[in-house]
Amino acid sequence: MASCLQVGMSSCIIPTTWTCSKSLNKRNLKTSWCAINTKNTAKLSMTPIINPKDDPFLSKLASAAASSPETFLSPPVDSDTHPYLDLFDSPTLMATPAQVERSVTYNEHKPTTPPPDLPSLLLHGRIVYIGMPLVPAVTELIIAELMYLQWMDPKQPIYLYINSTGTTRDEGETVGMESEGFAIYDAMMQLKNEIHTVAVGAAIGQACLILAAGTKGKRFMMPHSKAMIQQPRVPSSGMMPASDVLIRAKEVITNRDTLVQLLAKHTGNSVETVANVMKRPFYMDSTRAKEFGVIDKILWRGQEKIMADVAAPEEWDRNAGIKVVDGY
Repeated sequence: MASCLQVGMSSCIIPTTWTCSKSLNKRNLKTSWCAINTKNTAKLSMTPIINPKDDPFLSKLASAAASSPETFLSPPVDSDTHPYLDLFDSPTLMATPAQVERSVTYNEHKPTTPPPDLPSLLLHGRIVYIGMPLVPAVTELIIAELMYLQWMDPKQPIYLYINSTGTTRDEGETVGMESEGFAIYDAMMQLKNEIHTVAVGAAIGQACLILAAGTKGKRFMMPHSKAMIQQPRVPSSGMMPASDVLIRAKEVITNRDTLVQLLAKHTGNSVETVANVMKRPFYMDSTRAKEFGVIDKILWRGQEKIMADVAAPEEWDRNAGIKVVDGY
């Protein structure tokens, strides 16, 4: 076999006659290894495939076969042992395709580790994003992220991005209890960190309260975002008894009064003013939200200079020669 590995694959002598001895016992059956009969051999011609001298593994295998042929005549007893790999001190196996795929880095300045999910990357930048209605699962995640960021560093600010319709859907259907919004609000009030709130898209109902509850001077809004405050809605009563409907109605009124007081506290308006505008849905663009006290600044590059240069509507009418007949 050593000569086979040394001379190449073009001509190799392989045994064709095998003599096996078997011995039977009543208790167990043992089969001895087959002995090679080297007298009767045949020559088999094969097309050359690879030169052992060019392959490190085959060259190592050939030298081992020449020095100790008994290693190859006695196969390993342990089936878990890969054949001939013990010839190398530290054999190196090729990585599987899955291992190669997972080793791709997502940042050249970071270690080559599997890329995390997007919320984890945002959380690493101390960003918490509310992009869904305030249902229990969302509330649980937001509060957990806020507590985790405070535990990581109680002095660094937390950036809370809001694009949520609160405890209702766009069409007004109730999807969560008002306590979901109050739970996030209470967690924000308990944190030691500054919380920078940013409205992107929409901040409606309880989401508007969360926007206004940010640190004073650190409440922002994108230029085309919308904020809206409205009264809480009574969930669907269905086949509920009249007494239970009354109980729910009283709870909704209590939640409305609490929401009015909190909005008045963070916007700087009186309770009566907030209660009056909340009689119907009160929509606010970024400019109106700033005037109402929901936010402190509009996040638009160069927006402050542009708005300062824009003339008031009355001045436009006066320059155009338009005379206002009535207040309407």
